[in-house]
Amino acid sequence: MKNTRDNDLSDRRSAAADAKAALLQSYRAAKEAAEPTRLARQEERMAVAVAREERRAERERLKLDEQKRTQAAAAERQATADAAARAEVEAREKAETDRISRVIEDAALRKAARDLRYANRKARQK
Repeated sequence: MKNTRDNDLSDRRSAAADAKAALLQSYRAAKEAAEPTRLARQEERMAVAVAREERRAERERLKLDEQKRTQAAAAERQATADAAARAEVEAREKAETDRISRVIEDAALRKAARDLRYANRKARQK
């Protein structure tokens, strides 16, 4: 028997359209069947993203706390160093002032002793 079926263009087009419709139908059915798992995966991804963001925020907060602590320690060390330097300068100035006053006192004592010797010598001469 001879195959009497013609494979005309219209037959091929309708067969292609039917195949395309069947493919679309199976895609929609698979999509509907996978919807609950897709939603679950999406919720899981959202939960992971939220947890990641919380961990990042916590790391950032800890980093800022550590930075503030470091800055406070550095400021404290600087204040201590400044106070020590100021105390050293004040001590040096006081020592210099004391030395100057001792030199002036010694000069005054020498002058008084010289004046006394001069007065005694004048008294002996008269």
